[in-house]
Amino acid sequence: MGKPTGFQEFNRELPAKVAPNERVKNYSEFVGLYTAEKLNEQSARCMNCGVPFCHSGCPLGNIIPEFNDAVYRKNWEEAYEILSSTNNFPEFTGRICPAPCESACVLGINKPPVAIEEIEKHIIEIAYERKLVKPVAPLVKTGKTVAVVGAGPAGLAAAAQLTKAGHAVTVYERDDQPGGLLRYGIPDFKLEKWVIERRIKVMEEDGVQFICNTEVGKDISPEELIRKYDAVVLAGGSTIPRDLPIPGREFKGVHFAMDFLKQQNKRVSNTEIAVEDILATDKDVVVIGGGDTGSDCVGTSNRQGAKSILQFEFMPQPPKERTLAMPWPSYPMLLKTTSSHEEGVQRHFGVNTKEFLGDENGNLRALKVTDVEWETDFLGRPTKFKEVEGSEREIPCQRVFLAMGFLHPQHQGMLQQLGVELDERKNVKAKEGVYRTNVSKVFACGDMRRGQSLVVWAISEGRETARKVDEFLMGHTLLESKEAVNFYEQAF
Repeated sequence: MGKPTGFQEFNRELPAKVAPNERVKNYSEFVGLYTAEKLNEQSARCMNCGVPFCHSGCPLGNIIPEFNDAVYRKNWEEAYEILSSTNNFPEFTGRICPAPCESACVLGINKPPVAIEEIEKHIIEIAYERKLVKPVAPLVKTGKTVAVVGAGPAGLAAAAQLTKAGHAVTVYERDDQPGGLLRYGIPDFKLEKWVIERRIKVMEEDGVQFICNTEVGKDISPEELIRKYDAVVLAGGSTIPRDLPIPGREFKGVHFAMDFLKQQNKRVSNTEIAVEDILATDKDVVVIGGGDTGSDCVGTSNRQGAKSILQFEFMPQPPKERTLAMPWPSYPMLLKTTSSHEEGVQRHFGVNTKEFLGDENGNLRALKVTDVEWETDFLGRPTKFKEVEGSEREIPCQRVFLAMGFLHPQHQGMLQQLGVELDERKNVKAKEGVYRTNVSKVFACGDMRRGQSLVVWAISEGRETARKVDEFLMGHTLLESKEAVNFYEQAF
């Protein structure tokens, strides 16, 4: 590596962030960039370990030690080539990925891990600045056509890879612009939308055609796609949210998190909102759900000027350090304090919501909740719970955002019309490693196939599905799998 002693000399540092009381005044990204000196130091912390577990921690199999070495040597073209060989969209993962690679970093056994996510972000931003990001589609085309349904990260990754293989790709998206949850689920303060538009422009230059405001199964039949294209890739995502069907669910003021977040993203982009406004302004807000979507609701509520914000999680508070149940290099379920939490929220764990309470006009006025106690096994994992006697109480609130995850893809419309088989979790059944459904010429990937997951898994699934589609169309494929040994590993 560039500096064998770097991990001993330099501590982990992250770029500076705008102060919470300032950044809540707008929806702009607030994480800065390293100076050239700091970027060099952080890349130098990669320790040339004998077995780089970061490779296996990353679903994409990113070749992390090699691009860290290139960054240290300031060879930006090489760093970009290595990173883009496994990751189509580092500008997305460098901003919103929870970085399982860092959890698997060998240095992380007894020191803070290498800042891999930030280094990825810097590589791609420098690559764009130096005009290294260019169309990659070959001049000689295969003559094969592919329809990709869904312009989220899985669909975009599949489209990018299939275009790279020389196929003509058309992406169908029911929203007004491509991006899926990247555009309408992730707030702008985490991912500004010019980042998506910049990438879409490159893909269009590569020949990818985007058809928006078109829902397959409603505006166009899936049978027509099967007739028109040589292969069809379903990448629609897991879009049915988990509900909380308790008394009072009908009161006005109880909303799914994604309805709330999508509206605000549309406001920021000056896009018309055709339904009634969902706002947290001057309201007592309760977010039910402790994951990233709940955190995004907290950050958005703060920016809208909520009177107060509580976040409830049914499960017990996670530990701050690894336990026997989550040994290195597995991804640990630890207490996570996000930038949105820093901006102001009261978090409560082990809370069970029993009932929504309303006023005479049908508006939400409060929640009835109880505390729960959890029993754990010998490894400290929660197994069963009981309500704490005498803990029932009312929590005043006028807005509740349900952020408890997603169940499965939408069945009505496209999937029912196609007749694709579903698995036991009601996702599209398509075996991993094959990604082909029971319907001829139809493949599936991303959250629609595997269930709600991370953006990095969506990109991985899109890439792997593209490889199988290419193999189906041509009888062979030149697209590398994530398991393939990259030539950079051989070279170094």
